Amino acid sequence: MKYILYILTLFLSLSTYSQNAKQHIREGNKQYEAKKYEAANASYKKALEKNNKSAKADFNLGDALYKQKKYAEAIQQFEKFAEKTTDKAEKANAYHNIGNANLESQKYKESIDAYKKALRENPSDNETRYNLSYAKKKLQQQQEQEKKDEEKKDDEKKDDKDKKDDKDKKDDKEKDKDKKDDENKDKDKKDKDDKGKKDDEKDKKDKPGDKKDKGDEKKEPKPNQLSKKDAQRMLDALNNQEKKVQAKLKKKKIKGQKVTIEKDW
Repeated sequence: MKYILYILTLFLSLSTYSQNAKQHIREGNKQYEAKKYEAANASYKKALEKNNKSAKADFNLGDALYKQKKYAEAIQQFEKFAEKTTDKAEKANAYHNIGNANLESQKYKESIDAYKKALRENPSDNETRYNLSYAKKKLQQQQEQEKKDEEKKDDEKKDDKDKKDDKDKKDDKEKDKDKKDDENKDKDKKDKDDKGKKDDEKDKKDKPGDKKDKGDEKKEPKPNQLSKKDAQRMLDALNNQEKKVQAKLKKKKIKGQKVTIEKDW
């Protein structure tokens, strides 16, 4: 008797529990219709707290999250619903919504997979077929854009490399120029130093009392050091001069002999 009473009490308790979950779902539906999606979200969660096996609460919660653009959470709820329900049409709807949530998140590969699952459950769903075609087109555009972006990055890398190479060449030229300038400066400095040394040597040579070069010494023989040739030449010159003097004297004598002296007697 007590056992029967316990079973009856448990049944009434579960019935009341289930009734409360449905009540929260109804409240959530009203809030959803009024576009109060956050409030509806809270109501559906309360329904699941009362009855975590409520597939309807899972599906409606997924819808409310989708409307709030909480796509990742919405996908989780639709997946839970798809696992719980055995109805092919309801399962197709869940996958259709999973596809939509991925499409909004620009996860085109995932959305294509979800639409294909939906069509396997309900091949006659033209809306899902259209969405699948649209997702494939978006995926193609995405891949083309990724390819363009990759090519652009490659071009930018190439441009950066070319700019770097140009900069390196310019730097090398500047280094070479600086090196040549330094070499020229060193050469100029060396030339100046050499010129300074030569000037110093010249100044030393030109100073009084400095020794003259060998050529000057040859040109200016020291006194009393005449060569034999020079001495003979000087002697011959003196002899010639003596002869000329003697000749003049002799001439004068001859002339004197020819002078006629008149007699005064």
